[in-house]
Amino acid sequence: MDKIKAIKTLRMTGKFDGDGITATVGQENVRPNLVRETFSLQGMVVIQAYDGSTGWHIQPFGGKKTPELMGEDDLRDLLLDADFDGPLVDYKEKGNTVEYLGHDVVDGDDALRLKITLKNGDIIYDYLDPDTFIEIRKEIQQFIRGSQRDRVMEFGSYKPVNGVMYPFSISQGPKNHPDAQTVTVRKLEANVTIDPADFNLPPSLRTGEKSSGMVGIH
Repeated sequence: MDKIKAIKTLRMTGKFDGDGITATVGQENVRPNLVRETFSLQGMVVIQAYDGSTGWHIQPFGGKKTPELMGEDDLRDLLLDADFDGPLVDYKEKGNTVEYLGHDVVDGDDALRLKITLKNGDIIYDYLDPDTFIEIRKEIQQFIRGSQRDRVMEFGSYKPVNGVMYPFSISQGPKNHPDAQTVTVRKLEANVTIDPADFNLPPSLRTGEKSSGMVGIH
């Protein structure tokens, strides 16, 4: 736990494969819950960021090159990435509950199964290696405006960074195709200098947020 808490920032660069395309991705995290993600393809860059209270993005592939506030659907996924240590670490303080469901099997191997109920009501079934307690799979159930959205994430190729094990291969997709999209981490750096301003709401959104009365989603 001391090694986990000693990491204050993370910067990842990697390769995305899925949906018939290959792209460059990046992610920066600053403790406790700032995140900025980039997706670069054909000279255009998608940006998603969360400043601790509000999410915003730039989606140039839709012809929109100006920042916009994120809707609840998109923000749910980003908030999971914003949780610096993940939902298990300090879960009580975060308002999450954890239930042990016993042993299960993942790809033919034994695994421990946990049910994590997040503060917002979403559910994560977390599968851990019984020897190392490293995450190998997550089944995520999100409840948005009365509908349920499911996806699976699988983690592999763990390597130590500053004494903490991180996955360098992350796949996700629907249950019947969990490896539909794969991110292969090329570089992961801890405790690098990251400008907090990179996460801030762009000036064009600050005035709009005040006038519209919109508030951040925690």
